[in-house]
Amino acid sequence: MKDTNKSILHKDGISYVLPFILITSCFALWGFANDITNPMVKAFSKIFRMSTTDGTLVMVAFYGGYFAMAFPAAIFIRKYSYKAGILLGLALYTIGALSFLPAKMTGEYYPFLLAYFILTCGLSFLETSANPYILSMGSEETATRRLNLAQSFNPMGALLGMFVAKNFILAQLNPLDTASRHELNDAEFQVIKEADLSTLIAPYLSIGLVILLMFLLIYFSKMPKNGDQSHSINFIPTIKRIFSIHNYREGIIAQFFYVGAQIMCWTFIIQYGTRLFMEQGMDEKSAEILSQEYNIVAMVIFCISRFICTFILRYLNAGKLLMILAIAGGFLCIGTIVFHDIWGLYCLVAISACMSLMFPTIYGIALKGLGDDAKFGAAGLIMAILGGSVLPPLQAKIIDMKEVFDMPAVNLSFILPFICFVVVSIYGYRSYKRVLE
Repeated sequence: MKDTNKSILHKDGISYVLPFILITSCFALWGFANDITNPMVKAFSKIFRMSTTDGTLVMVAFYGGYFAMAFPAAIFIRKYSYKAGILLGLALYTIGALSFLPAKMTGEYYPFLLAYFILTCGLSFLETSANPYILSMGSEETATRRLNLAQSFNPMGALLGMFVAKNFILAQLNPLDTASRHELNDAEFQVIKEADLSTLIAPYLSIGLVILLMFLLIYFSKMPKNGDQSHSINFIPTIKRIFSIHNYREGIIAQFFYVGAQIMCWTFIIQYGTRLFMEQGMDEKSAEILSQEYNIVAMVIFCISRFICTFILRYLNAGKLLMILAIAGGFLCIGTIVFHDIWGLYCLVAISACMSLMFPTIYGIALKGLGDDAKFGAAGLIMAILGGSVLPPLQAKIIDMKEVFDMPAVNLSFILPFICFVVVSIYGYRSYKRVLE
């Protein structure tokens, strides 16, 4: 039985409540960016008359920024401070979001990818800084619970992002379906594309201004300097040291596959639901909007489950709970594949309940005991977000095949998230066994 009486936001008579609230707000802000973006694979595919595979370049650019900036972010915060890393992250987030305006003015697809990349370079700085910063705001014994609590606010931002994507982007796009758009001449296509791009960029410009205000609020606030005692880089020796630790090394692998599973389940729920509802006679736009409503339900379940799982962690070993949820997620993936009716969509939505705990728990297990090395350790775990860039295009290639082995290709494509959950369950089991040894 775990000790449930320790305060998670106090240590040695010091209260971290206010800094915790400010940094936790950043979790919601990058959750918004993540989940307003997932439905954009479908939106950009329609607007620019592209395949699903080409549309997933949004995910490549988005999660590629996480990968590219993780270790530069770690070096920066090691040299300066967690607060400096968060401020630089917010600045890049603002620049990336506001870059959607010049991208729209070009009328081309690739400038949007550059804007996404800049935006997520900022998110990489934010996550590399904020996650270990939260871990340091109290005792090490309560660190994983504290991070799970902070991460509980991430899906609130994500839920808002999904809501905005559904009501202010997808619902406002021109109702012409993909096939009809291909029949337009160039002049007609350009008029519709310009109008749709104006609709798409408005929420990004708005969030850019909100992030600017958040930058100013944190800049003028006094923040603790936990974990900022050492400013020496010692990059290579530190990397060798942290990668010699089993929990950390395996945690990077588990995080890569978890993030891949999360992005696949949330991005392609629209393709999954659209196929199902169009077979029932619904038009493409209505099917997409209804599918996004299921995506929002999935995020609500994710959010509720995060709070429930954070409470359960008071009593149950983190590795054991991670293993149980990953096994359940794997079984739900099987249901998503084999059921070709609404029950398959129900299984896909239910997977979110299992995923809610995974990111912060893998993170907390992997960084436990690293001390000041957690700055570089966090960078490795943020780089593992590359799974969200690598795996979705593979699933998109399967989806573009339309049918495989007499099955809808979109159903069969969820074999990839199933494999991911197998990897995560193994990590949970091995982590739990090490605690018992």
